Amino acid sequence: MGLVTAPRFDLGQHLGNAGVVKSVADTVGTRERVLSLLLELGPCTASTLSEHLDVTATGIRRHLDVLLVEGSVMTREPRRRVVTRGRPARLYALTDAGHAAGPSAYDDLALSALRFMTPVQVEAFAQSRAADLERRYADVVTAEDRAAALVVALSEDGYAASTTEQGTGLQLCQHHCPVQHVAEQFPQLCDAETAALGRLLNVHVQRLATIAHGDGVCTTYVPTGSQSNGKASA
Repeated sequence: MGLVTAPRFDLGQHLGNAGVVKSVADTVGTRERVLSLLLELGPCTASTLSEHLDVTATGIRRHLDVLLVEGSVMTREPRRRVVTRGRPARLYALTDAGHAAGPSAYDDLALSALRFMTPVQVEAFAQSRAADLERRYADVVTAEDRAAALVVALSEDGYAASTTEQGTGLQLCQHHCPVQHVAEQFPQLCDAETAALGRLLNVHVQRLATIAHGDGVCTTYVPTGSQSNGKASA
């Protein structure tokens, strides 16, 4: 009897499915956001994470299960100060490894996935991530001063954003980049994000500098004299 071998898993073929590309982006992005929120808030429940990240509690628990296995997150029992019915909700907190690695712990995972993709697939990944950012900010960036509203939204997501006046416009600065090391090798992420910012602000914006390219701050020029002209970043 001849040797029977298992069928070879063709990752390239599977990544050709746009749904899989988006799934990779969503999975990596959500776990980065879970780690970031635990770093910001400290120990909290799955329900709290679910509310902040707008992800179902079931979905959050799936990500937490993976993080527990990886050793980035641990569980602890809450300190009960009052007598309540039922078992208290479990708290999740970063381990020492999770604190040391921070949200960038998924850089290697993201890079490995992107290296398996064709240029077209990488572009789809970048567009998917930018679309998620645009979708989450769409309801927030509706005020008359869109730039100010965008700064608040970006800062709440950990980008440490600010604006300064510059000539006939503004310089939108992002002092932190969650995907810095990935974007160094895949600038499509920066390009797609810039386009999303332009659509949110309803103007043609211009990226002047990026942390991924060695600059100290990601800087985007936003013209303020034409915010109502209907032009968007290409």
